[in-house]
Parts: sequence; structure tokens; C-alpha cells
Amino acid sequence: MIKKLTTYFSFLLLLLLTISSFAQKQNIKGRITDNRGTALEGVTIKAVNSKTTAISGNNGTYSINASMNEVLEFSFVSFDSKKVIANATTIDVTLNASTSDLQDVILVGSRGAGRAKIESPVPVDVIKLSEVGINTAKMDLTSTLNAVAPSFNYNKQSGADGADHVDIGTLRGLGPDQTLVLVNGKRRHSTALVGLFGTRGRGGSGVDLNGFPASSVDRIEILRDGASAQYGSDAIAGVMNVVLKKSTKEWNVVTGIAGYADKKFNTFQFRDNKDYLTARPIDGITQSLSVNRGFDIGSKGGFINFSFDFLDQGKTFRQAASSDISKADGLPTNTWRQGFGDGSMQSYGTMMNMEIPLSNGFKFYAFGGMNSKKSDAYAYTRNWSAKPNRFPVTNNGDLIYIRDIMFTSGSGDTSYNPHIQANIKDMSLAAGLTKTTQSGWDFDLSNTMGYNGFHYYGNGTFNASNIGNPTQTHFNDGGFEFMQNTTNLDATKQFGTVNKGGIKVSFGGELRSEKYNISQGEYASFAAFPNSNGLEQAPGAQGFPGFSPDDRVRASRTVSGAYADFEFTPNDLLLVTAAVRGENYSDFGSVATYKTSFRYKLTDNFNFRGSMSTGYRAPSLQQKYFSNTLTSFSQGQLVQSRVARNDDPITKLAGIPSLKQETSINKSLGFTWKPFKGFSLTVDGYAIEMKDRVVLSGLFSAADESLPVALTSKLNTMGVATAQFFANAVNTTNTGVDVVADYQLKINNNNKLKFLFVANFQGITIDDIHVPAGLNTNTYNAQTFFTDREQYFLKASAPESKYSFSLDYSSKKFSLGTRITYFGNLALTGFGVNGDGINPMVPADADETGNTLVPEIFNYKGKFTTDVYASLKLCKAANLILGADNIFNIHPDFAVNPQAKWWAGDNETGGPWDGVQMGYNGLRIFTKLAFKF
Repeated sequence: MIKKLTTYFSFLLLLLLTISSFAQKQNIKGRITDNRGTALEGVTIKAVNSKTTAISGNNGTYSINASMNEVLEFSFVSFDSKKVIANATTIDVTLNASTSDLQDVILVGSRGAGRAKIESPVPVDVIKLSEVGINTAKMDLTSTLNAVAPSFNYNKQSGADGADHVDIGTLRGLGPDQTLVLVNGKRRHSTALVGLFGTRGRGGSGVDLNGFPASSVDRIEILRDGASAQYGSDAIAGVMNVVLKKSTKEWNVVTGIAGYADKKFNTFQFRDNKDYLTARPIDGITQSLSVNRGFDIGSKGGFINFSFDFLDQGKTFRQAASSDISKADGLPTNTWRQGFGDGSMQSYGTMMNMEIPLSNGFKFYAFGGMNSKKSDAYAYTRNWSAKPNRFPVTNNGDLIYIRDIMFTSGSGDTSYNPHIQANIKDMSLAAGLTKTTQSGWDFDLSNTMGYNGFHYYGNGTFNASNIGNPTQTHFNDGGFEFMQNTTNLDATKQFGTVNKGGIKVSFGGELRSEKYNISQGEYASFAAFPNSNGLEQAPGAQGFPGFSPDDRVRASRTVSGAYADFEFTPNDLLLVTAAVRGENYSDFGSVATYKTSFRYKLTDNFNFRGSMSTGYRAPSLQQKYFSNTLTSFSQGQLVQSRVARNDDPITKLAGIPSLKQETSINKSLGFTWKPFKGFSLTVDGYAIEMKDRVVLSGLFSAADESLPVALTSKLNTMGVATAQFFANAVNTTNTGVDVVADYQLKINNNNKLKFLFVANFQGITIDDIHVPAGLNTNTYNAQTFFTDREQYFLKASAPESKYSFSLDYSSKKFSLGTRITYFGNLALTGFGVNGDGINPMVPADADETGNTLVPEIFNYKGKFTTDVYASLKLCKAANLILGADNIFNIHPDFAVNPQAKWWAGDNETGGPWDGVQMGYNGLRIFTKLAFKF
């Protein structure tokens, strides 16, 4: 009996203990984010006592069974582990980066939650504007990125019409419109401008990164890999995702001033010669003010963040330091470009970013803003002795001298410098709803609208054909507009467990509409006024003739697309992705692209990765429909040249086919390595094969009898000397290697040391040029279609190498830093003695007969620039920053063959230098005050 009772009580005790154990076990759920609120996928959660484990899934959510008051440990690569007591059934966790260099959780390149950048199967740079933007004299986003991103390239233009007013960057040596820009993951609209002169990526349109306040940007993620299958058209070179700020409860105010202190080439120092326009000993003075403030909305994490930026930038004026060509820094007096340098610009912009959690798993978000720019740049100089037909004259052909516009130079010649002015408006608004269901689906429905308007004005100039009437000196030249509206529906779900055979499935659709308009200028801006005196004065406003009725256009198209994206994680070592996308364009048909990539963990700290994809870029409406009669430089002369749109009768007579999509094959292979705490290294090689790149052709003469008679007759009837066309004309291959090495050492709680090395080594080859039969009438015309000079331009989209070393030491009260940037070799050419850019040769200075010709190739040798800065904490709320960019006042080599200096200025800008990356303005000093309260 006692034995039975003992057995009974033992069984009862075991049952009670089991029930108690189950009673204490709870299903604990939550969401894991970093300290910026970005969801973390792949975090390991372990219940310390029971050894139960789980992995966070899509959107950072997790679920684990654990006993109440048991310790849960959360661990994730590059983040500090965190232990939390399980004292509730819902526990949200925020993980802090183990070192600030590795806290970069990227959103671009993957649907759903973020991933640590060294865990990505493709290379992604993360540029934090709060760190790199404050310690430089560069006051705009584009030039700042040029200094810190390895494969981002940007060339400030001068004498390039609209390109003087909009700064467009590129990736990996490709065109500006071959990089897709997103804002908060949504497609950003491009500028309405087509770059025609001076600019790299001639004949293309890109996104103006200065078209919204830099103060609104938290970071920029640069995906350096083809991603058309994931995001659609334009993503051949890569994707730039601008992530807006979400911070609340504090003001961030920065005000600054900067100026160029170039004592070598600033024209102010030889102003007494009266050969050039001048400003001040310190010119290009730039003043800036930015304000950012966020506010909480409700108690569930809602917010709204506002930004405002103002920028006022003055002109710069540069010329050779001497007119003695025997000196290293001497060139002949520049009579054809007296106002060479950067234009002036004033801009202001606002931006808003908002999220509001709603009930039942819904969240509403919206972001958008507006930006306004007014800029002013000088065109080529008009000289009375060289071109009197570009001056206002009396009925007898005598010069009418206008004192406020014209001046007499040191040589005694009369000249004037037309102003090209631009008013640029930019607006955008995106809004959407996200929904997370209980079954794990994430849905995102959004609509994004963008607008860019670009309007030209001519000032301080004349329509010379209006004989005897020089009173009008300001002209409304017309302009163009581009509008884009994009609707997206995206869905994502993680099936199975991450790193245990799970697969993430994403799919969605997109409907996009685009519109492009050109509006004509006022009559006097383009007209050829009749006269009975036999005088042949040039028609249209000098500098930039207005758009005529023939240029007016209203074009539109619709784009529909669908994609599917998969991420497979069979174990914690391997990640494999695949994506496919199809799109249909109402104006030229359908395209399909695919992409696959992988990441394999050879060790805990070494990842091997690679990708292969096909890509495409649809010809923009700007390329298809832009047209204008411009003043071009041809055969050494300023002539009236027609840029004919793709459906123009002139284009058809020339045998140019309708534009179609550019296509590409992208391959990349690389690795990421984190050998010890605080240090990471990424190396990625790439090859991009492109076919049917859209380019702007060379100039074809109306006097060329070998061209089709119908074409030349039409040109002569229109009164233009030359014509050029957009065409799918070139196949290229870009190859290169990107390197990023990042080290951050925490000396103690108050002292830190940061080191960053970024590099790009690249090369571009031209594989084929497709010359239409109608223009391939002889060898000369075949070469004219895409000249040697244009080929050099294309290959100079990026230098052969570019790398930057940054070192920053910071303490509680102050910080010191320096950045040394190397801009490698590149070469450009002039037009040559024949003025056509075909195998350009010019007479050597040493041979007075002019019979000895030398190649007119401009070799820009690699050079280093050095930036320094210091920051001092004045009080808890204020920092003072002082510094200088290019402290040793380094300049590019002159755009001239040193053996033929008398041909200086025979380049795209007409100045001593082309627009190359390091710039020609020299030393720039700055100071800023930053407030945070």
C-alpha cells in the first residue's frame, strides 16, 4: 500500500512540475531594429536556460518560446549582443552597432528588412551625410559624394549651356542616366535637361542630386551593381537610394561660408590688363543655411521631419597666370572666353518625411518637397574683330556700342559676354500605405509624383539681326518640363526560417506615366529679323537662341512592369538571390531582364560574393524629343547648328532609326573581410558590357555634297550650317575594381580614430560604332558620326584611377581630420586644325611655318588634393568647424599640348581647362557653425 502511495505521489509531483514548466513557458514576440529604426533580419535569439533559439525574419519580427523571467540573448554580426529578461509577451529590441563603421544596415538591393552591408551579395556604399557633409567646403551633395564615394564621378562644367546650371554625377564611368536614383526606395524623377556640350554623358539626362535639401538626408546607399531586374530602367550602373531623416525632438542648424582663395589663376590679380572679367581676390563665395527638425506624432512611433536649405554661390573667374607661353603656367591671352569659370547660383528647398502607424498593422507614409534655383553663367565671348555679325549694328553696319554690356579689352577689341540664365523648379511628393499581416505578408502600395522645369533666359545679349534696334538685351528663351508619376504595389513574405532553408518571396507591379514638354521662347529670342540692307547679322539671342515653334513638343508615354524576387538561405553560410522583371513601354515595346547573385561565408569573417545580370535603359523622352537650333563650335567657328529630334524629318532623311533601349550584361565578383574588430575590407571587380548606347552624333554640314541631297537641301532651307542627331550608336565595355577599407578604433570613451580608404580602378573600351547608311557615305562622314574627340570624351567619363584616404581623430571637445584624394590620368582632345575632332592635329609653336603638326591631345596627369578640417565644441549645443579643401592649391594640367600652346582654348569649355573631376578653382577655405539642441 505504501509503495502504491509513493508511486502515486511521485507521478503526481512529476505531473505538477511538468504543468508548472509548461505554464511558465510563453510565446514571446517582438521586433528587432537598429538605433535608426531599421528592421534587422537574421538576428539570432537564444533562451539562455532552455537553449531554445530563433531567427528574426522579414521586417525584423521574431517569435520564441521561453520561460517567464528567462534571459534572452540577441546577437547579430556587426552589432553588440544584448541580453533581455523575458518579463512580457511582447519585447521589442534595439541593437547598437559594435563600431559605427559597421552599423550600416542597407535597404537597397533587397526587398523587405535591412541587412548589414558586409553581408550583402552585392557591393553597397553607405555615405552618412552628417559625417562627411559637415567637414568640407563643399556645400552641395553632388560634389561631396564625388570626394567620398569610390566610383561616383562628377565634373563641374563651364561654357556648356544648361550643364553649367545642373550638376549630374555618374557611377562606374557610365552615363548619368544609367544610374537609377531612389528616395526612400521610390523612383526619383530625372531633370528635364539634356546635356549637350562639355558634359560627360553627352546626350543624356540624369537625376539632380542637388534638387532637394541635403539637410534632409540621413544617408545615401550606393548599390554598385546592375539592378534593372529589381528596379527597372536606368539601373545599369547601379542604384543610389537616398534615405531621409527620421529624427525627432531636436533642432539641427548649420550655417557656413566658403570661398576660393586661388592666388595663382584668379583673374583678379591681373585685372589691370582688362582682358578678362573678374570678381574678388576670394571668389565663388558661397553662403549656406540648413535647418532640420522632427516632431513625434502620437505614441506609436509616428513622426514628421522637416528640412530647409538655402545656398548662395558666387561666380569664379580663372585664366592662365601669364600670357608668356614660355612659362609653365602661361598661355596666350584668351579672347574667346573672357568669362571662364563657374556660374553663380542661388537656391532654396524644403523637404518633408513622415510616417504614421495606424490600426490593424497599417502604416501611412509620405515624403516630398520642392526646390528652386536661379543661376547665371557666361557663354563664349563675342569679339567685334572676329564676328561683327554677332553685334548690334546700324543700318550702315557700324557697331552700336552698349556701355553696360560691352567693354574694350587690353588689345583694343570690343567684346561682350552673353549671360545664360536658368530658372529651375523641382517638386516631388510620394505617399503610401504599408500593411503587415498576421501571416507574415508585407504589402506596400505607393504613388510617387515628380516634376522638373528648366527655363532659359538670355541676359546682357542681343539678337543682332534686329538691325538698328539694340534696346532688348534680356530674352525669354523658353524651356522644357519633365513630369513622372509612378504607382507601385509590392508584396514580400519569408517562407520558412532564415538560414534554415527559408526563402523570401517578393513580387509586385509598377505603372508609370511620363510627360515631356518644350515651350517656345519669345519671338525675338529665335527670330531672324528681315532687313533690306544686305547685312547678314546672326539671328536669335546670342549665347542661347530661344526655342522656336519648330521645337515645341508635348510627348508622353506609359510604362507597365512586373517583377519577382527570391532570396534563398539554405543555411547560415549561403545566400542565393534571383530576380526577373518584364516591362512594356507604350512608345517602343517590351523588355525583360534577370539577375542572380550569391554570398558564401567561407569563414565567420570572410564572405565571397558575386552577381550576374542583364540590364536595360529605355531612351528618355528628353532624348527622343529634344530639339533646338544652337550656336555650336565647328571647324573652328561659331555656327548655327540644329539638334534634331528623333522623329524630325531631318533625322529620317539622315537615315537615323527610331531610338530603342540600351542593353547590358553585368558581372561582378568580390569579397568582404572583417579580420578584427573595427576593421572591414571589401574588394569587388566588375565588367559591364553595353550595347546600343544612345549618344549625340557629330556635326554634319549642309555644304557636304556627299550627303543625301534631300538632307542638305532641307538644312539649307532652314538656314542652319550643321545638324546632329541622337542615335543608338555605340557598344562599350567597362571593367574595374572597387576597394573600400574601413577602420575605427575606440581609444576610450572620449577618443576615437577613424580611417577610410576608398578606390576605383577602371577602364572603358569602345567595341563598336554603328554608323547609319545615310551618313556612311565616305570615311570622313563615318568618322564624323562619332569622332575621335567624342570617343575620348566617352572614355574620360571617369579617370583611370581614383582613391581617397581619410583620417579623423575626435575627442569630447574637438576633432581633427584630413582627406587626400587622388584623381588619376585621363585624356581629352581638341577639335584640331580642321575643326572636326577627327584625328585632331595642330601646328607646333616651334615651327613658324605651321607645317609641323602635333596631336592635340590633352593629357591630364594624376594629381593629389588635400583637405583638412578642425572642429571645436563651443558648448553643449554648438560646434565650430574650420578648414580648407585643396589646401595646396593644386590645379589640373592645361587643356593643351605643351608643344602647341597657341592653340590653347581649342576645347569644349574654351578655357585653360576642361571640366575634369578635381576642378580648376583651387584652394577653398570654409567655416561652419553647427547647432544641435
